[in-house]
Amino acid sequence: MAKKIDIVDGRAALDVVKKADAAGEKPPRTALATAVRYMLQLLDEKAPGNSVEVRVPPFGAVQVIQGPRHTRGTPPNVVEMDAATWLAVALGQEQWADAAASGRIAASGTRADLADVLPLRP
Repeated sequence: MAKKIDIVDGRAALDVVKKADAAGEKPPRTALATAVRYMLQLLDEKAPGNSVEVRVPPFGAVQVIQGPRHTRGTPPNVVEMDAATWLAVALGQEQWADAAASGRIAASGTRADLADVLPLRP
């Protein structure tokens, strides 16, 4: 398992990303990677399980939500989005349904809707 991101480090990375976004700048890749992984970690803590794989390439992926365990090949329930979309929905800056409707979230499977577990509290 990947090393757990400390709350102080996770929040600091989120702050760096938010400041860069507010200034209309691209956030540093290391801060963006840490912020994405930190929010994926919080999702895993809030909704542990193995039935939905949430992917935010190239930074990370996590299996969450209780249900049938998936062990081989492509999982039946997959959610994939870019880092900016993940942070927006995870932090509650954008509604899950709006991001999904705009095509910025690719979700397949009967359990691939995270609206009930988002936003997260960093």
